[in-house]
Amino acid sequence: MNSKSTMSSVSFSHGCEYDVFLSFRGSDTRHGFISHLYKALCDKGIRTFIDDEELQRGEEITPSLLKAIQDSRIAIPVLSQNYASSTFCLDELVHILACFKEKGRLVLPVFYDVDASHVRHQRGTYQEALSTHQQRFHDHLNKLQKWRNALRQVANLSGYHFKHGSENECEFIGKIVKEVSQKVNRTLLDVADYSVGLESRMLQVNSLLDIESGEVHMVGIYGVGGVGKTTIAKAIYNLIADQFDGLCFLSSVRENSTKHGLVHLQETLLSKAIGEEGIKLGSVSEGIPIIKQRLHLKKVLLILDDVDNIDQLRATARETNWFGSGSRIIITTRDRHLLQLNGVEKVYEVNMMNEKEAAQLLSWYAFKTEKVNPCYQNIFYRVVAYTFGLPLALEIIGSSLYKKEIEEWESALDQYERIPDKDILDRLKVSYDSLRDYEKDIFLDIACFFKGSSLTYVQEILSSHHGFCPKHAIRVLIDKSLVKINVHGYVILHDLIEDMGKEIMRKESQEPGKRSRLWCPEDIVEVLEENKVRLTVSWFVAFKFQPILQYNYLSVYDFSLKNVTLQFAAFFS
Repeated sequence: MNSKSTMSSVSFSHGCEYDVFLSFRGSDTRHGFISHLYKALCDKGIRTFIDDEELQRGEEITPSLLKAIQDSRIAIPVLSQNYASSTFCLDELVHILACFKEKGRLVLPVFYDVDASHVRHQRGTYQEALSTHQQRFHDHLNKLQKWRNALRQVANLSGYHFKHGSENECEFIGKIVKEVSQKVNRTLLDVADYSVGLESRMLQVNSLLDIESGEVHMVGIYGVGGVGKTTIAKAIYNLIADQFDGLCFLSSVRENSTKHGLVHLQETLLSKAIGEEGIKLGSVSEGIPIIKQRLHLKKVLLILDDVDNIDQLRATARETNWFGSGSRIIITTRDRHLLQLNGVEKVYEVNMMNEKEAAQLLSWYAFKTEKVNPCYQNIFYRVVAYTFGLPLALEIIGSSLYKKEIEEWESALDQYERIPDKDILDRLKVSYDSLRDYEKDIFLDIACFFKGSSLTYVQEILSSHHGFCPKHAIRVLIDKSLVKINVHGYVILHDLIEDMGKEIMRKESQEPGKRSRLWCPEDIVEVLEENKVRLTVSWFVAFKFQPILQYNYLSVYDFSLKNVTLQFAAFFS
């Protein structure tokens, strides 16, 4: 996938060549309905593709026509009496449905002088056409089945129905143009400067949404701060928004609910979803039944971004039956447990970028191209390793190094390794700040001493030290994406999250002796020398860690020196 923002996949920004693709049976509608619809769309500035080469059509869809389908935002198949008699039209319909399902685009069928049930069940002229095709393609029954399936699928979609004599054709066309105009003029969300790695993650979330289902689904996206949850949610919004009657992207729910309260969230949700300004609610309890009343018959796309408290979900999207059939609610959070509390079964964890993706993203921010200057290779991959695939870190550090000399790169990285970037740590620290005090203690113990240790070992040591079983606290840390347990049962955490924990410890005091945890050999030696205390081996407990750490540790816990109180001290041997 091309990564540059100006060349991003159309899935993210709808940078389609056409707004509308018209599929029709020329002998039925070209010189009447289709020509009028085409003109009405073009008069509104809607870029519409119409096949002018119908007379030269062969048996197969040409690459240029297939590309036009792929490069169109909305497809309007006009199903007339003789639509199914054309194998070309049927092939075109199969491609439209397959392509638009993959890309999340909108299909608006028009049933022109034909009953949708006849299309669905292949009756009348549709039965006659398929019977003729069956005789012709008796050796290609798979092809015939694809046509039947496509007709059933399109007949099940919400669309427009026209009967001569029952409605004015001009007014009917006006309704179609009005809806299409509303769709194509909708404001898109700004997604990302560079879309490296976005498409694969977005498509995985889209598969969980099951857009074709008429049921209401909630999907959770969770992961550590700065990993790209909001970016994915915005890309999904742009991808599928055309298929909904009401839209609401509630950004920064954590921050806005703190500043303005839950009632403000409810008011914003209603205003955006139903398109009414100035909605005022007296309380959260008052808002809940109004949300149900106004939205339970409306197909809504609701995205709740950066949720950190269950009350935020209970106030805006507690139950799926609050929303109309086909609605989708997407929740992004750092805390998986919140999703479980709200009964969200479909969840997607956003993982760090792999090395290739991280290198691509860093290159775009640092060099504005995918190509890395060979002179920068060594320092470039040092930066990639330091960020450990966190998009936020790649963006901040890459942008800061743009147009900088190699010496400046080296100096900056040395500084980052010694004192991590404040903006990165502040974003990561949000999850830490939401912890209870004892959970913070467990996290700091792990960050300072137990990265790479076996879970069993960590639980034994911390249980002995704190006087309670730390299993629940560790589960909370996992749910908040602060730590993970790998397949071998070892505790792991992102290097920058480890740095955050250690930076919290450093800020306890400028004097190492006044900190509650010491892990740096130089700091420990300084404290011991200042106190002039002679220690014996019996003061230490030696723990041999797994080979993956490449170190052995000597640790001291619960010991006191003059003017010094330490929970843990760690020595590298």
